[in-house]
Amino acid sequence: MTPGADLSPDLPEELALARLRQVHADSADSVKRTPILTAGSFSARLGAPVALKAENLQRTGSFKLRGALAKVRASGAVAGVVAGSAGNHAQSLAYAARRFGLPCEVFMPVDASVGKMAAVRAFGAEVHAEGESVDECVELAKARAAEAGLLFVHPFDDLDVIAGQAGVGIEILEDLPEAGTLVVPIGGGGLISGVAAAARQLRSDLRIVGVQAERCASFPEAVAGSREVTAPSVTTIADGIAVKRPGEVTLPLVEALVDQVVTVSESAIAEAMAILLERSKLVVEGAGAASLAAAISAQVELDPERPNVLVLSGGNVDIGLLAKIAARQDTLQGRRLRLSTKVSDRPGGMASLLATVAAAQANLITVEHVRESPDLDVRETGVQLTLETRGQDHADEVRAELRRAGYDAVDA
Repeated sequence: MTPGADLSPDLPEELALARLRQVHADSADSVKRTPILTAGSFSARLGAPVALKAENLQRTGSFKLRGALAKVRASGAVAGVVAGSAGNHAQSLAYAARRFGLPCEVFMPVDASVGKMAAVRAFGAEVHAEGESVDECVELAKARAAEAGLLFVHPFDDLDVIAGQAGVGIEILEDLPEAGTLVVPIGGGGLISGVAAAARQLRSDLRIVGVQAERCASFPEAVAGSREVTAPSVTTIADGIAVKRPGEVTLPLVEALVDQVVTVSESAIAEAMAILLERSKLVVEGAGAASLAAAISAQVELDPERPNVLVLSGGNVDIGLLAKIAARQDTLQGRRLRLSTKVSDRPGGMASLLATVAAAQANLITVEHVRESPDLDVRETGVQLTLETRGQDHADEVRAELRRAGYDAVDA
């Protein structure tokens, strides 16, 4: 793609700017205009102006509502709708179906988020937990549509759906017209195709970067010329973008409109989720945090002068997973410390250890005894401590204090 080129004549008529604006306006009664939030701490850390497009605050918790409403509205009178989805598209289609008074069925992977399944059912849809991946669920949904005469709504590979997602791009450039770079998560490519289609027609000089989870990344090779690319895995905390193959509709659009596609590690995604929660007070799922993950892991070159808009595409994450990620971040930052040591298996042995911990001003979260180990003397008991500290320096002080007191404390 040549930055600055006027690509609008090559776009399908469904993605002409006038139509995108009309689709966006038609959805205003159901779709929130999500905020663009300044992010001073991220800007300072990254050395470039950063803003966050908070689609995690959208109704149903993700941008997917925009595309689902656009498709159902454009399809007119139908008997009902059906889709395959990991959760966000399913919730959004269920919401759209309820909005138009239609029956809705969705096929979700057997290991899909329990919270997402519950949310889909809460909107009145029938959930079929079948298939090992989104791709399998899509095929099951297509078969069901043919069998029952329902409208199949693809999660991304559909021009009406893409036109709905373009609202994200329209809002960004209306609210922040000076933006220099847009960083957008990619699963099947529907969101970035819509954002880029709108953005290129409004500001052809923008830089647009897509981000995939490296465990399930098909677009980098596909846009490099390998047309038949299937990602080997869909096991990622970014389940919302765990799509194994680019779409037939979306791949040409990404090739034409997007400057670069990068990948991010699971570790970077987890860190981004944690710091969004801690610094910005935003609950963002793995897929939604991929844009920030790319920035903090230096996978994308940020514009040092003009705002870099990171699209947070969704916020539907299980509380249990979020708690694990928060605990992991605390450990990485030295605020959560797990240590193993030994104490005398006699009265007072544990009390002395805990007194040393208290003297070091660490907060005890859990303590576990380990009595059966070949490394223990018959008069010893192993102990595993989980401690809360004030940070890495304090954690180092706690270790040193335990060792000064005679405890051979090692990280567990």
